[in-house]
Amino acid sequence: MSTETFYITTAIDYANGPPHLGHALEKVGADAIARYQRLKGTPVHFVIGMDEHGQKVAQTAAAAEVSPQRWVDRIAEKFRTAWAALDISYDDFIRTTEPRHHRAVEEMIRRMEAAGDLYRATYAGYYCIGCEAYKSEDELVDGRCPDHPGREIQWMEEEDWFFRLTRYRDRLFELIEEKDYVRPESRRNEVRRMIDDLKDISVSRSSLDWGIRWPGDPDHAVYVWIDALTNYLSAIGFPDETFEHLWPADLHVIGKDIIRFHCVYWPAMLMSAGLEVPRQVWGHGWMTLGGGKISKSAGVAFTLDEAIQRHGADALRYFILREIPWDGDGSFTWERFDERYTAELANDLGNLASRSITMIQKYRDGIVPEGRSNDLSARIDKAIERYRDRMDRYLLHEGAAVALELVGEANAFVGERAPWKLAKDPEQSAELDSVLGSLARALAVSATLLSPFMPSKAAELWSQLGGREEFALLGELESLNPAGWTVRKGNILFPRADLVASS
Repeated sequence: MSTETFYITTAIDYANGPPHLGHALEKVGADAIARYQRLKGTPVHFVIGMDEHGQKVAQTAAAAEVSPQRWVDRIAEKFRTAWAALDISYDDFIRTTEPRHHRAVEEMIRRMEAAGDLYRATYAGYYCIGCEAYKSEDELVDGRCPDHPGREIQWMEEEDWFFRLTRYRDRLFELIEEKDYVRPESRRNEVRRMIDDLKDISVSRSSLDWGIRWPGDPDHAVYVWIDALTNYLSAIGFPDETFEHLWPADLHVIGKDIIRFHCVYWPAMLMSAGLEVPRQVWGHGWMTLGGGKISKSAGVAFTLDEAIQRHGADALRYFILREIPWDGDGSFTWERFDERYTAELANDLGNLASRSITMIQKYRDGIVPEGRSNDLSARIDKAIERYRDRMDRYLLHEGAAVALELVGEANAFVGERAPWKLAKDPEQSAELDSVLGSLARALAVSATLLSPFMPSKAAELWSQLGGREEFALLGELESLNPAGWTVRKGNILFPRADLVASS
């Protein structure tokens, strides 16, 4: 068991509209990683939050005829409600409008200035309000930002504060080449190309009213990416020395579209400020719908609430992490959601739990018997090993698949051993004990392995098996023996939609 805290963050969400399924993919994925670390016995500090400044927020608030602060308060509450519904186990919810965050941003700028890395200059170029970033002509497609094709690109020219990003080219290359800083591997090549084409960047705006004022120059607001990125420090108390017990962060979980800011700008800013860089950044892919990225700017065909209500929060969590590769892109469809829910959750896992518990109640008065070793026991141990390997490498979709493969093997084991036949022959009593004990262990292990993906349903299954209040730690699973547990028949874990409709 580790005593060092695992500090994990997600990108803070931009407060220009309510949460959608694209936001949920990142939060559920990071939550699964946090829960997996806890299964390993590692203390975890998990931070999410809101990015609440910028021109886009100000424009959205004006369109709604409310003040920017009132707007972001309203949106932040919507996000909190969504994450509660999805059982996101965060430890802190940082907002960039909080005083603790302003203090941290101002200190970052002071340190960067002391390093001689800030200067005034005039910038002229194309600007995408959707990205809150300048764009070169070769980044545009038909004169539009490819990430926000519905927004007209703007030409801006103003005197700003600049950051000497080019000063850190060699150190950034060293970071990317010599340390496992960027994952998955496909993202590393992207970052190499970004560093090859490095330029100093504008880090303030004179045309922005809704933002943190630049220290010593109140006519300027702090550029949104310095503002937003510093949340990873402000959330743990920077600049007070107490932040050092959690810094550097172990893992930043972000979308691949903001790799540049987290893998080029952010480490360079930290180097400038004399701070350690995070240990690792994971750039997950996109969830697509009808071939396009799910985003507010592209339009969302359905609400997050609708997706949750379809089969429940746990089923949605499981589906998006099972269906969408954590190291690539994947598509969301209602058809696939229904298929996986029915086949994998209702039929495979739900039926295995129901009939195993029923047989233990019927043949052994609800007490899990002492089972001797058999081929299912060996399969369980192999599944634990494979699961740990996949989850340690953050291949969440493969970790979920391993857990469901174990469920499939347990179902096949039931068919092979036919415990209902064994129960008819008193001479097969020991064999029946072995089968029922192994099934109970397979279910207990499956519940534990699935708990990062489906915390509530996994806990319900664990309880029905008679497990103690908390799941076993991952290191305890090889020796887990549920003999003597008292099972109880509970509610159907995953009601089939067709049965619910006909009842």
